[in-house]
Parts: sequence; structure tokens; C-alpha cells
Amino acid sequence: MRLVVPVLLSFFVMSFVDLVGIGKDRVAGDLELSDFVLGLIPFAAFIWFFILSVPVGIIQARVGKKRMLNAGMIITGIGLFIPYFFYNFITVIAGFALLGIGNTIVQVSANPLLVDVVPVRRASSFLSFSQFIKAIGSMLAAPLAVIFARRFGDWKLLFLVYGIISFLSVLWLGTVKIEETAASGTKASMASAFRLLGNSYILMMVLSIFLVVGIDVGFNYFSGKYLTARFGFEEVTAQSGRSIYFFGRLLGTFVGALILTKLSSAKGFFYSAMLSIIAILLFMILPVSKAAAWVLVFLIGFGVANIFPLVFSLTVQKYPERSNEISGLMMMAISGGALIPPVIGLVSDSLGVVPGMGVLLSCAAYLLVVSWIIIRKKMVNI
Repeated sequence: MRLVVPVLLSFFVMSFVDLVGIGKDRVAGDLELSDFVLGLIPFAAFIWFFILSVPVGIIQARVGKKRMLNAGMIITGIGLFIPYFFYNFITVIAGFALLGIGNTIVQVSANPLLVDVVPVRRASSFLSFSQFIKAIGSMLAAPLAVIFARRFGDWKLLFLVYGIISFLSVLWLGTVKIEETAASGTKASMASAFRLLGNSYILMMVLSIFLVVGIDVGFNYFSGKYLTARFGFEEVTAQSGRSIYFFGRLLGTFVGALILTKLSSAKGFFYSAMLSIIAILLFMILPVSKAAAWVLVFLIGFGVANIFPLVFSLTVQKYPERSNEISGLMMMAISGGALIPPVIGLVSDSLGVVPGMGVLLSCAAYLLVVSWIIIRKKMVNI
């Protein structure tokens, strides 16, 4: 545990990228900017997953996961300090850009480093628990911003507190010595990383990450409108569906961390995908019932919660010597969160909200098929 705890703390730091939602809402009230201009805040943070994930994985293969993780947390801390000490729209954009760069590095480095410090058979369980830690950070941000605004008259104290936590995490991780799994075989490069997509198993799993993140972001993007249009919720009430969804994810990661100590990763992936597709399908076809709607929102979050860490562990443990390149590819696939929502919007505008939700059903169906293939063909031993 001496090695595990400081690595797990980096997943709390990982959650700080979710400040884009709070930042967007608070900056809108402070600076009175248009929705288009405010949209540059999440763009400034998340564009780096697509640009930097693979290069970071390559560099990481040469300098080590721990060094890269500490670098990412340092950049995250700097990004949080900038808008606290110098607050205007330009510094907010600069701060969130650095937050996105740092978070990209943290996500690429933290997952494989955690695999290095836990027993092989417990990797999926710990990766699920790491998402529980991340979910805590995401859920704490909004109430902390309210507390700081009411008690001290400055919601931006959240940036200062989270920035300090980032630097303390760097100091703690720096005090422990970790024996990392060394890369072997082909020397890592951009070309070698993208050549891995020629491996059907790795391609299948990278696309799984793309789609599960698409479900996550897409549901948060679309659930408010869907609950209003189909179940008749008032707009403010419908928006609280996101909190129910995040609570489902929080509880799902905690329960998953316990169950996956006994259940194989492949079966865990299958059952999670099965629950997700059933919950989304019922959400689409169930007769109008507000109580049932809340239950299904919770179950969708609960079902999706463990798929990301399961897919990651199933891939890295099959090809541990290529973990840096695989991590880079999978973090690049987080860009699914940027591409799936516009598809949902296009389908919804053209055909209605139920077909729009059908886009998420299609993503879940792919995940179920992949999990079934892994079990059927015995593609992994875990």
C-alpha cells in the first residue's frame, strides 16, 4: 500500500479536468460572455487528449511513467494557479489549456503505473477503485465552489485548493521508489504506436474506449433534453439527472472494485455492457414514468462505470510490454467524448429524441459484442 496510495491520489488529481463545467458556468456569470466564447473553455481542455496522448505515451516509454505522471501533475497545478491569481478570460483559457495538457499526461501515465504497483490479478479491481477516487474529486468540486463562494466570497479558491493538492501529490509520489515494467521489443515511436492498430484486438479495444467515453459524455450532454421531452420533467429538474448518473458511476466503481476481486475482468466487462444496454433500451421504450426514469438513469451510470478500467486492464495485461503505446492510444480515444454528442444532436434534430438516444444504444451494443467475443474466443486469461 505504500506504493499504491500515492498513485491512487493521482486519480483524484485526474478529476480536476471536470472543473471545466463549473468553470464555464461561473465564468459566464462573472464575465458575461456568449455561449460560443464560453465553449472555448472545454475545447481548450479536451483538445489535448487527441493531440498529445500518443506522443506522451512514446515519451513515457523513454523517461518512465512516474516521471511523466509527476510532470503532468505539476502542469495541472500551474494551470489551476493561473486563473486564481490572474483572473480574466485569457488567463482562464490559458489555465484550462494547461489543465488539459497536464490531465492528458496524468491519464496516460497513471493507469499503467497503477498496474505496475498492484498484483496482476487485482489490476482490474484497483483500476475500478481508481475511478471511484476520480469520481469523488468530480463530485466534490461543485459543492466546494458553492461553499467557497458563500463563506469567503470567492469560488476561485477551488483552483487554489486543487492546485495545492496537485503539488502535494507530486511531493508524495516523488518519495516512493517504483519498479516499472520495462518496455521491450520494438522501440516505441509514433509509427509503432499507430501500427498497433493493425492488431485486431487492440483496435477493437481502443474503439471500445472511444465509444464508452462517447456514452459517458453523450448521456450527460443529452439526458436533460431527453428527460424533458420524453418524461415531462421541468428543465431544472431534468438537469439534476446528471447528478443521479454520476452517483450511479460513483457507486458502480466502488462495487466493481469489490466484485472484480472475485470475478474475471472479461466477465465483468460482459456483465457491465449487458446492464448498460438493458438500461438504455428500457430508457428508450419504457412507458412514461418519472420514478422509473430516475432508476434507469442511475443504472446507466452504474453499468458504464467500470467499462473504461476493464477495457484498459484487459488490453495492457495482454500486451504489458506495449503498455505505454497502448495507454497513449486509449487516451487519444477519449476524443470519442467530443465526437459522439454531435452525432446524437444530428440524429435527434432529424428523427427525434428517442432515435438520438439510440446512438448511445448502438455504442453499448458494440461493447456487448466485444465483451462476448473476448469470452467466446478466450482472448485473455484474466
